[in-house]
Amino acid sequence: MHKIVYKKIFYLRKKKIYYASKKGAKLILLPENCFLISENTKKLIENTYSEIMHPGINEIKKIAKNKKLFIIIGSVNIKEKRNIYNRSILIDNKGNIKGRYNKIHLFSANLPNKEFYDEKKVFTPGKKLCLANLPWGKIGMTICYDLRFPNLYRKLAKKGAFFISIPSSFTKFTGKLHWHTLLKARAIETGCYIFAPAQFGSHPGKKKTFGHSLIVDPWGKIIKEAKNNQTVIISEINTKTVEVFRKSIPSINLENFL
Repeated sequence: MHKIVYKKIFYLRKKKIYYASKKGAKLILLPENCFLISENTKKLIENTYSEIMHPGINEIKKIAKNKKLFIIIGSVNIKEKRNIYNRSILIDNKGNIKGRYNKIHLFSANLPNKEFYDEKKVFTPGKKLCLANLPWGKIGMTICYDLRFPNLYRKLAKKGAFFISIPSSFTKFTGKLHWHTLLKARAIETGCYIFAPAQFGSHPGKKKTFGHSLIVDPWGKIIKEAKNNQTVIISEINTKTVEVFRKSIPSINLENFL
């Protein structure tokens, strides 16, 4: 059953990519767990592959090359030796992998609504930042729960990021309370554009995700938002906005720690 669901989800992702491409998009981002969400540890492990053998990655590489797109695969389960990583991958317009980021901060929560999460049961945390080159500037790659750790984002900005990707599958419970506030804060703190594609809807294991994919500019202004449906949001980005913000409020270079 899970293999069938996997293929169905990939087909839907493919349709959305083609739609965005027709609308003129050159950089496309998918959400966290973009081909499979499951609370079943056994099913997650069954659908884990090495990077080179991953069917979703290989198909996206073909699409990126054929359509001349830059695509960030929000995250997939990747097996390396004895470890499994929650990995985000940047593929360029020639179908080559240009960036890899293993989620550093694994989600662990025991929520008041009795939802419990512990990604450490399956995944090994990453240890390295990832800053990748795009034709329009550098992008820092992060994933979901990383959003709650601002120092990670400051480091990416100081290393030259103009954009930061935060593919996510925020729970409905925490999303209502924190999603917009955290994303706007990370944009303002770093002076970066924030791209946050997010899972929306109901999933196996009674999991509900908040959705509300966002594009936020360096001033903290939401310039595009997906409402309560599965959709595509598209916007033109002006990198001069980053330069203007950082000249106006140069806080990224003025930190003093007590």
